[in-house]
Amino acid sequence: MTRQLQVVLLVTVAIGATEVTAQSAPGSTASSATDSAIPDTAIPDTVDGVAVHRSHALGIHGEVKYPADFAGFDYTSPDAIKGGHVRLPSLGTFDSLNPFILKGVAAAGSGSFIHARLCTKAQDEPLSEYALVAETILFPEDRSWVAFELRPEARFSDGEPIRADDVVYSFDLFTKKGAPFYRSFYTDVDTVYTVDSLTVRFDFTGTTNRELPLIIGQLRVLPRHYWEQHDFTKTSLQAPVGSGPYRMTNIDPGRSITYERVHNHWSDTLAVMRGRYNFDRITYDYYRDNTVSLEAFKAGEYDYRSVGSAREWATAYDHPAVDDGYLVQTPIPHQMIRGMGGFIFNTRKSKFSDPAVRRALALAFDFEWTNATLFYGAYTRTHSYFANSELASVGQASGRVREILEEYRDQVSNAVFGNAYRAPSTDGGGDLRGNLRQARRMLREAGWEIRDTRLQHTTSGETMEIEFLLSSPTYERVVGPFQQHLKRLGIDTRIRTVDASQYTNRVQAFDYDIIVATWNQYLSPGNEQRNYWSSGAADAPGSRNYAGIRDPVVDDLVERLIVAQTRHEQVSTARALDRVLSSGHYVIPHWHMAEHRLVYWNRFLRPAKTPLISLGFIDTWWIDPQKDAILSAD
Repeated sequence: MTRQLQVVLLVTVAIGATEVTAQSAPGSTASSATDSAIPDTAIPDTVDGVAVHRSHALGIHGEVKYPADFAGFDYTSPDAIKGGHVRLPSLGTFDSLNPFILKGVAAAGSGSFIHARLCTKAQDEPLSEYALVAETILFPEDRSWVAFELRPEARFSDGEPIRADDVVYSFDLFTKKGAPFYRSFYTDVDTVYTVDSLTVRFDFTGTTNRELPLIIGQLRVLPRHYWEQHDFTKTSLQAPVGSGPYRMTNIDPGRSITYERVHNHWSDTLAVMRGRYNFDRITYDYYRDNTVSLEAFKAGEYDYRSVGSAREWATAYDHPAVDDGYLVQTPIPHQMIRGMGGFIFNTRKSKFSDPAVRRALALAFDFEWTNATLFYGAYTRTHSYFANSELASVGQASGRVREILEEYRDQVSNAVFGNAYRAPSTDGGGDLRGNLRQARRMLREAGWEIRDTRLQHTTSGETMEIEFLLSSPTYERVVGPFQQHLKRLGIDTRIRTVDASQYTNRVQAFDYDIIVATWNQYLSPGNEQRNYWSSGAADAPGSRNYAGIRDPVVDDLVERLIVAQTRHEQVSTARALDRVLSSGHYVIPHWHMAEHRLVYWNRFLRPAKTPLISLGFIDTWWIDPQKDAILSAD
């Protein structure tokens, strides 16, 4: 099929330095950015002499686990029962039902439950996408483009059919009016257009980004006919039209929101949805702080709690309901990759611009004492940006990892070639004199001296003062001892704990000294890495480049990671990136665990297998009517 036969939507999307333009074929008419004529054509098995693959799924490096005739994912159960009402907690408040823009605080679940994607991710593979709104995925061997043939039966919640121009319109909304993240996420998309009413095609700027077709498959499809009548850039508490398995009901702004399962949904009989989304209703109740939320849970006000606090896990559930079996407290081991998390420095601030200063301050945090005294020894220190996975750097740089790093020999620290990074440690006794002596020496070498008990820069005269911005009081007990050690270095500190809305606004505007945050990682890292580490994201409001990293080597390694053509190259590049990021000392690492810690009222059943890359509670668990009856009776 020649390009002239392809009818194209007029869409122009500015993405960084790249302009994404969908053009119109000769003879068609288009009166707006999303109007088009619909030809009676489809993508054949060859395009310009190049073979086109047609598949039910697409994997990052080729093969996928499940064949076209599979019955369901292994981590779901065919015996799952639909029904019941589950109540869940959320902290803070919400004032918007649009999670795709920076404005407002979106309600929990407002993105994931009501808007279906073109494809759905398999939770037991590193990165594979299976057709959902799409019925078939089409792509050439070089993956220079991808097309999706949509299911004719797919519908929005108001009964309107999902069509190709809805997909193009959705892409347009996200990249032109959505959070800045989307522009970087889709930066390698060149043109987007409809082939016919059920087929949409995305052409790419190159042929090396193997992840990009899968990223496009993750696009949520929004209804053109609805958003043409509503302002996508504004917050709203009006329930939007969706396409997913749930619809919004009982919206009580700032207090609660309920999602009701759509019965006889168009996706119910699909293999990718078997045994999934089993609850008839899901309600999120909002609590102002974690203490109130915990007490409400123990009183039976909601059903399920994922425990992140070691103290809570060890002390909060000495409860008769646990002894009687009504309340279940259980750890579930997992093999999920753990991203880097910790005290993140905002290097946009001059006081944190020197890596030597950041490294010195890290010596004042005593993880071993914190873990033993506050966390009951429950955690493992995080030393890698890809912890708990094969992507984490280990030992000396060698083999392909060293070859990659050698290309940047004159631009990186010698440390990246030595042993993999290890966060500063102590004996756990609470005495940091050795660490603090080393920190003082490093600070002096970086131009900071203690004058009249306060740490000042010898040239600029700036006094080192630090504010820890927190969204919850939970971390105050962790920051407190850290503050005392920093005081011995002449550093004045304060804790600022703010509500969820203010915290979100300040983080999006990079208005902080140090925050506590985590970069979630994936077994197949790709385009999201730009949003985490790239220079282009450093000043993009709402990006997750919290540290303000601007490093050309990091930029280059991120691009290499995205275009890695084999798993071996992907792993080697991730390990190289891990070493370079660690050498920048952008974060004082925290900790992680290799298990889910759950407490829930005993009304649930779950599949025999836990997904590889998630827990699967909302996705795969269900309410057992017999257990529910016993619990309700008592």
